[in-house]
Amino acid sequence: MGDVKMFRAMLQSWPSAIVAREEIERFTGGLLTSKYCANLDAQGKGIKGRVRCGRKVVYPTSAVVAFLESRSSALD
Repeated sequence: MGDVKMFRAMLQSWPSAIVAREEIERFTGGLLTSKYCANLDAQGKGIKGRVRCGRKVVYPTSAVVAFLESRSSALD
C-alpha cells in the first residue's frame, strides 16, 4: 500500500488546490464517486481535510491523492 505514485499526476492536471465532492469522479478518473465519498465521510472514514463551503463539500487535492495512495498497491 502507498507504493502507487501515479496519482500525483492528478495534482498537476487539476486547476485548483481543492476538488468539490461533486467533481471527485472527474478528478479521480472514476475511481471515486461523490456518493461513495459522502458515505465514507458519514462513517468517519473519508478523505481528511474536508471543508463545507455553503452547500458544497470540498477536499484538498493533496488529501485525495494521499487517500488513493493509501488504499492502493502496485500489481507488478
